[in-house]
Amino acid sequence: MDLPKFKYHPDPIKTGAIEKTEEECECCGKQRGYRAVSTIYAIEEVETICPWCISDGSAASKFDGEFSDSHPLLSDGIDKNIVEEVCERTPSFISWQQERWLSHCGDACEFHGDAEKSDLEALSGEELSKFLSEEYIKEEMWPEILNNYRQSGSLAVYKFKCRGCEKNKFYSDCN
Repeated sequence: MDLPKFKYHPDPIKTGAIEKTEEECECCGKQRGYRAVSTIYAIEEVETICPWCISDGSAASKFDGEFSDSHPLLSDGIDKNIVEEVCERTPSFISWQQERWLSHCGDACEFHGDAEKSDLEALSGEELSKFLSEEYIKEEMWPEILNNYRQSGSLAVYKFKCRGCEKNKFYSDCN
């Protein structure tokens, strides 16, 4: 069975946002073999939602919730239809703090999971300075952070890709 396609989260299996399960989806009541790891922000506590109920918006509608916080995208001036697609019809990701979906070129970016160390080593010049400034990281701390960085570590750096210019964007998160 092919998973639905998510424009803003192209490989949710690879990022760990979707996992195999034998549990029934709490939205459709079907056992479809997969569930979102990061569940929905809603009044009702919901543990198991299948990718199909995320993709078609039925889970967000049924539980009156969102999979990602809409505020960062709305604050960036992203079109409401795009924000709804990301927040109501796209699986999110687990972060230490509140997740933040990035945008660039007037669109939401694609989520690609934890950055590879090589992604971070490639940051330099103005791009690195901007990242450090936006993330409130002191420049003198960067070599140590880079040296100790590992995916799924206590300092997470999430990788997004602009759908327009294809530039990689990052943000950091600590436990």
